[in-house]
Amino acid sequence: IYEIPVEIAGYAFLLVILWNVIWFTLVFIRYEKRQRILEENQGKIRTEAGGFPEAESRESEMYQELIRQLYEEKKELESSVQIEKQELSDYYSMWVHQIKTPIAALGVLIQSGEELEEVQESPKAQELTRSMKMEVFRIEQYVDMVLTYLRMDSMSADMVFQWHSLEELAKQAVRKYSQLFILQKIKLEIDIDDRKVLTDKKWLVFVIGQILSNALKYTKQGKISIYTQNQALVIEDTGIGIEAEELPRVFERGFTGYNGRRDGKSTGIGLYLCKRVMDKLSHGIAID
Repeated sequence: IYEIPVEIAGYAFLLVILWNVIWFTLVFIRYEKRQRILEENQGKIRTEAGGFPEAESRESEMYQELIRQLYEEKKELESSVQIEKQELSDYYSMWVHQIKTPIAALGVLIQSGEELEEVQESPKAQELTRSMKMEVFRIEQYVDMVLTYLRMDSMSADMVFQWHSLEELAKQAVRKYSQLFILQKIKLEIDIDDRKVLTDKKWLVFVIGQILSNALKYTKQGKISIYTQNQALVIEDTGIGIEAEELPRVFERGFTGYNGRRDGKSTGIGLYLCKRVMDKLSHGIAID
């Protein structure tokens, strides 16, 4: 239009293109750098709120400051929740230790009642004493379960792995429940071969005892057998059993199943604790 030579217009056009290429290249490199910094900090956002790329505008700066404030509030909330959780755990631990005193006192009273029972030889007194002994034992068991539940998160610090006789561990658990075997007139058969296992004595005895407790709870007559089979310790009972469709869920926390709901005796915690303990010990556990 202005009769400018084509060479001059073309030269100006090429300069504009070159400048735009350089400018877009620099912008792209800066963009890639910011993206790389953000991707690297995605995994760190749970532990720190720094490492943001330099803010390009006031708006970006405000967003970064908002994220930092949210992070600080999150840390304060986590700290508050942790403190409350620890206080609750301390309270329950104290309650467990306190409740054991009246339980022990009740046990002494039952023992005194047994001495009177020998003198009176009253069937009613004998039955009452047996019932009281069973209830006290159940109370002790539930208290121990609460204490185990509270210690579960920190049980790794309480483990001592040593070689132990599997038969001795099983017999130690059986001795704890010996009175229930007698009171319920349940036959016990033990056939464990001579083998050593690398485990934590206290926690494995707890698991065996918990399974024995379940077996005694749901076995009205017959027997409970403890024996070794290949690489497994088997605890088998002649109780009411578990529905096949419920087997995949028996180790879930709070799951009681049909029989547990019907009898109202199940807490849904026992087998859940067993599974967690066995996982911590790197042992397997299964049920049929």
